[in-house]
Amino acid sequence: MRARRSLVAVSVAALAALSLAACGRSAPDVAAYVGDSRYSVDRVDAIYEDAQRQYADAVRSQSPQTPSPAELRSSVTRQDVLNLLVAIDLGKRVAADKGLQVTDQISPEQIQQALRMPATTEYTKLWGEWVDLSGTLQQSLPPADLSDESLMAVYHALEKTGAIQPGLSVDQVRQAFGEAGFVRTATALSSALQEQAEKSDVRVNPRFGVTGVPSLVNTGQSFVFYSLPYVDQDGPVTDISTPEAPASDSPAPGAV
Repeated sequence: MRARRSLVAVSVAALAALSLAACGRSAPDVAAYVGDSRYSVDRVDAIYEDAQRQYADAVRSQSPQTPSPAELRSSVTRQDVLNLLVAIDLGKRVAADKGLQVTDQISPEQIQQALRMPATTEYTKLWGEWVDLSGTLQQSLPPADLSDESLMAVYHALEKTGAIQPGLSVDQVRQAFGEAGFVRTATALSSALQEQAEKSDVRVNPRFGVTGVPSLVNTGQSFVFYSLPYVDQDGPVTDISTPEAPASDSPAPGAV
């Protein structure tokens, strides 16, 4: 995988808080609205459950002993699924506005090991699509200026994964990141997605958390997957002022 793909995408600035409650875009069975597109809660659930099922099957087939329930659970969440669906939609709109052609270069088979997810899952296929799309967008956008805020946004997101030493100062992060070209291109992509999200009137169901850009960084030894927030939600999914409880990623009793 080429160096430009070492960081698939990062978002370094939060978008304006957006709620499903506005303009009638408040159906409780819709996870997110992006322009005239709707992404249902059922679709998010289906992609998530398929990923968990195929992951568990793969673990069972490769383990010489009976895996524990925890070992059969992937770290993928429903939020991760929604992040991909929204980012791909916004990215396609940006590409169309710029007249960009996205070529199919990364196959699910090429990233399944890094994702620790079978290539046959829709989740892995979506990631492959996002790698191609975000790479094309990053090539077309001029690098942004490197600010302390954008630098530390990337650092703190990586810090949460345990992939980098915690508690570093701005100067230490600058030294660790070097020229930080990936932060500059990521900031440019973030700005483009932010503008498109506002243009497309994105609304996110409050059952989900903060929606973010799916991100991948190559540490030289492994790939780290994480997400930086760029779309927030601030209201109920219906006209009632009390938001619903966040969607749980825990399986139903007796489910795998």
